Amino acid sequence: MPLKFTALLSILLVSYIAFSQVEEVAPPDYIKTINFKGNTPETQLPILRLGEYVILEFDVLNGEEDDYYYKVEHFNFDWTPSVLVKSEYMDGFDNQRIRNYENSFNSYQIYSHYTLTIPNAQTRGLRVSGNYMLSVFNNDDELVFSRKFMIYENTATVGVNVKRSRDVQFIEEKQRIEIIIDSNTMQFNNPTQNVKAVIVQNNNLNTAISNIKPQYTVGNQLIYKYDTETSFWGGNEYLFFENKDVRAANTGIQSIDLKDLYHNYLFTNFERATRPYTYNPDINGNYVILNIDAENPSIEADYVWIHFSLLPIESLKNKDIHVYGNFNNYVIDESTKMIFDESHNVYTNAILLKQGFYNYKYIVANSDNSIDEGAISGNFYQTENNYKVIVYYRDLGGRYDKIIGLGEGSSVNISN
Repeated sequence: MPLKFTALLSILLVSYIAFSQVEEVAPPDYIKTINFKGNTPETQLPILRLGEYVILEFDVLNGEEDDYYYKVEHFNFDWTPSVLVKSEYMDGFDNQRIRNYENSFNSYQIYSHYTLTIPNAQTRGLRVSGNYMLSVFNNDDELVFSRKFMIYENTATVGVNVKRSRDVQFIEEKQRIEIIIDSNTMQFNNPTQNVKAVIVQNNNLNTAISNIKPQYTVGNQLIYKYDTETSFWGGNEYLFFENKDVRAANTGIQSIDLKDLYHNYLFTNFERATRPYTYNPDINGNYVILNIDAENPSIEADYVWIHFSLLPIESLKNKDIHVYGNFNNYVIDESTKMIFDESHNVYTNAILLKQGFYNYKYIVANSDNSIDEGAISGNFYQTENNYKVIVYYRDLGGRYDKIIGLGEGSSVNISN
């Protein structure tokens, strides 16, 4: 192969890698309960206003009290690396050790609870809005896990309305999002190219609809009233359980057992896709760490083996069925896969989770890596879902994508 061609190929390959979309890295088995603390008790997608504190927490279950380090990187709206250097988006330094950690207290499962707060003495703050990735490394500079978060400026108002689908074929199953973006402090230049909206259902970036452009403008207002481009499957309300007291059967828990750790056995669930919709309030896939008679659940809540069970479904006999929720950032892997127990004629799985209140549902993972949330739970337009709209803007001559506004809506008052 000619030397010039080899060099050109190398440059193109490096360019592709450098400008490809970044993905979150899931943690190893011994790291659990990764969450960003915000203004709500439950763990949600971290979208913070510029100047607010970023607080990341996680537990390490190996009992070794290892040192961990963090790095913060800035990205464009499509999660490709931005051209900004660190000094442009960060005041201070990253690649610092996470200094704040405590060991668990009065728990069967030994763990260390780590807390990272930004700003801190070394990383004094983040200067600009946009997409960020927070990566955690071990002593050997090996990436352990990474999580996305966003910082926004409140320079635009974002109105969000949830409507029923206009497509008669899906009118009973889908929800459609209408958006109006306006600003009294800025003028949108060439909005069809420079303004991009992302719609997130129930804090799940995996199913987000991105790069939505304005349909038309009225003065300085940007209007989005698409029929299909902004439509989501309605899904169904999440199932839930609570085990803040591991010594007693709480909501959703049928029985308990104590072996090396506590084991909680949930009531066996059934498919809901062919049954009528039933309203059952949930927290849209999220979770809250709780335990009874404790001052600090972060270090006093114990880890419990949660045993899930699902009655078999003939139509999904050869499909991969998984437990799904924000308890592991909506990751699908071997730890979430349901296994068919022929002796009891039921699908089962056990997942180690920290005490609290959890939402979950069962989904089908397809061979093309897509998921079908409605195959077991069903899709209903009446389902109460939360929608967040993140608005990105790059002005003429701008070097990065700002997040200029955040809108939020619920389908609880869905209309035609």
